[in-house]
Amino acid sequence: SVKLYMNGIRQHQYLKEIGITVWLERKLAGKETTGFNVKSVSKENRLLETELDKNLDYLSSQVQTCNFCELHKFRTKAVFGIGNKNADWLVIGEAPGVEEDLKGEPFVGRAGKLLNAMLLSMGLQRKEVFIANILKCRPPKNRDPKLDEVEACGNYLRQQIELIKPKVILALGRIAAQNLLKSTTPIGKMRGNSYLYPGSDLPVVVTYHPAYLLRSPTEKRKVWEDLKFAQNIFRGLI
Repeated sequence: SVKLYMNGIRQHQYLKEIGITVWLERKLAGKETTGFNVKSVSKENRLLETELDKNLDYLSSQVQTCNFCELHKFRTKAVFGIGNKNADWLVIGEAPGVEEDLKGEPFVGRAGKLLNAMLLSMGLQRKEVFIANILKCRPPKNRDPKLDEVEACGNYLRQQIELIKPKVILALGRIAAQNLLKSTTPIGKMRGNSYLYPGSDLPVVVTYHPAYLLRSPTEKRKVWEDLKFAQNIFRGLI
């Protein structure tokens, strides 16, 4: 994989993209400083790569032809998810939007660009994580998901989690967080806490959705705090 130099000036470039201003001492400018670098951790007891590919490809084919709820009538393309099938990080959003529905890939619009910057600020490239949604098909007019739609897609998401075996889930936005954790707690109160994915010891960290940050850029600093919190959980510091 391409090496990212996240220390010093370059890391601050990505922090600036997500709205975080960081002041450097002049004597440090141009030099590497201790940064927020992430080194991928090897995993044990994984499915063989060919078997994992086969299982995820089969699951993806099921999603593409799914008719368990009414959303299949309106979709252009189902959005299964994309990324590293052996990822330590699983990012889960709400549902596809217009651009995602056309391309069949999650987070490809302006919110997707901001998500990429969020990941890069942690030293992660988009291709190093796996990105999925609560829903695999776009709700008409981007309305909130209905309960039966979430339940219809729930089994697909559970199987994705079981196959990928991430070490941390990052839930983006209220819809993703509440449905993933079966909670009605407001997202503002969910932030800053570590949860477990139901029936497992897999940590879940909640933060705001990039689309919300585009509407409320002053909240970006809170997201940076959430990302650092998630990193500490990943490192076993919390």
